[in-house]
Amino acid sequence: MKKFWKTGEPCVLATGAALAVILVMTLTLVGVVISNGFGFFWPRELVRLELKDGGIVLGQVMAREKNPVNGTRRLQLKVSNRDLYGQDFRWIDEQDITGRSVPADAVLVERREHGNFTGFLTGLSIEGLATATTGNLHETLEKARQAIKEKLAEEQVIRSRMTRLNERAERLRLKLLSLEYRGRQAAEIAEMTATREKLLAEFNTLNDQAAALHAAIARHSAQMTDATGTAKDIPLVDIVRVQQPNSMSFVAKTAAYASKLRELLFDDPRESNTEGGLFPAIFGTVMMVMLMSVFSLPFGVIAAVYLREYARDGIMTRLVRIAVNNLAGVPSIVYGVFGLGFFVYGVGGGIDKLLFPERLPTPTFGTGGILWSSLTLALLTVPVVIVATEESLASIPRGIREGSLALGATRFQTLTRILLPMATPGIMTGLILAMARAAGEVAPLMVVGVVKLAPSLPFDLNFPFFHMDRKFMHLGFHIYDVGFQSPNVEAAKPMVYITTLLLLAIVIIACSTAIYLRNQMRRKYTTSNF
Repeated sequence: MKKFWKTGEPCVLATGAALAVILVMTLTLVGVVISNGFGFFWPRELVRLELKDGGIVLGQVMAREKNPVNGTRRLQLKVSNRDLYGQDFRWIDEQDITGRSVPADAVLVERREHGNFTGFLTGLSIEGLATATTGNLHETLEKARQAIKEKLAEEQVIRSRMTRLNERAERLRLKLLSLEYRGRQAAEIAEMTATREKLLAEFNTLNDQAAALHAAIARHSAQMTDATGTAKDIPLVDIVRVQQPNSMSFVAKTAAYASKLRELLFDDPRESNTEGGLFPAIFGTVMMVMLMSVFSLPFGVIAAVYLREYARDGIMTRLVRIAVNNLAGVPSIVYGVFGLGFFVYGVGGGIDKLLFPERLPTPTFGTGGILWSSLTLALLTVPVVIVATEESLASIPRGIREGSLALGATRFQTLTRILLPMATPGIMTGLILAMARAAGEVAPLMVVGVVKLAPSLPFDLNFPFFHMDRKFMHLGFHIYDVGFQSPNVEAAKPMVYITTLLLLAIVIIACSTAIYLRNQMRRKYTTSNF
């Protein structure tokens, strides 16, 4: 028995068992997220229930469980119609159900506001005039919605022109502030003011056109009734999509599922971020991680090179190494407070005083933004890069350094042509760990730049293209906001799961790309002596 323990076999078995447990836990986590996230987008049938008290409800069965009060089985029904009932979900004991049916003509309407509506289509109202309530209303509704989409496209063109005019007017306003602050000639200011007024006049004209077009579109509505017969008019402009899940084929459901995924990845959020798409949050997360990597990697590598290759082994160097190792364990919110004080108020406030004094007290860089968020996370992750790079340099045999120097190479040539290429796999390992940690950090971002809803992206086609002073959305903060700050927690659950899955996917894709590059470099620079 003693020989068995001395061989180390128990430790190997324990390590393998621990790895197996971790893999099972990880796969379980991913499975729960996938099933609760992506599964929500599949069109579920609308069930009509008749109750003992004479009530009638229509909705989608979301969950079944044991009632903790009386021990009977109950089901959770998403009845929607929040503007009629004041709630989206309702628990119903199965013993209270006297009848159950799946009406083929039941309709699920996704709206831009007030959530979904479940009921029956009874008629259409075009430009305020009621149409016939017989015939194929669903085909008529789809034709009307297609016409509405064309009108909305026209309105969007007008809105885009208004946006460009507004941006030009804003740039002129900032130039006027600068000219007035520097005491330029009144003639130059008057000419620029006249130009800006022309832009604003054109903006107001387009705004009136867009308002008139929208008012004309809003006169079209669909006449609906809920399960109890209560009537409800829904403007067609507020309808995102209409489904009849009880009569949809598998192909139709698959198409509807793909449409929801496309909306998730490429559209903006709506309904307090609980519905719609996540494109601004995805874009902000990816851009922030890329900027963080650009800042973190060079500084971390340079610091590690100096500590390993140039610094003398003394008390100061040891203290620096201890400080670097301890920084990796500092709570992230501390970095957020430091970033707020140093980057935002210190550096950003100094930039405003130096370059944009005419805009004060309104800050430009002296407020949270994606630049300061990226720098804060770079500061948070740079110890990881330093430690990984230094360990990678230390693992290179001393003979390689001495052989390079003996052949006449300078110390700098040895570093850049021999040591750094060989240490690249270790450097990439540090970058992978840094990216994975930075992508999931939320606490420091809440202090230095992330917001619930960003009106514009940090990157667009307007000069200077990269707007580092803008605030941004982040998937991690989106999870916190929707999951813990939403007034309708049950309705927000699917968005929490799907956002978590997207964040995991971004981390996995980014880390997998870095791992692939690391393996390529490892095969390229590995030698028989390394």
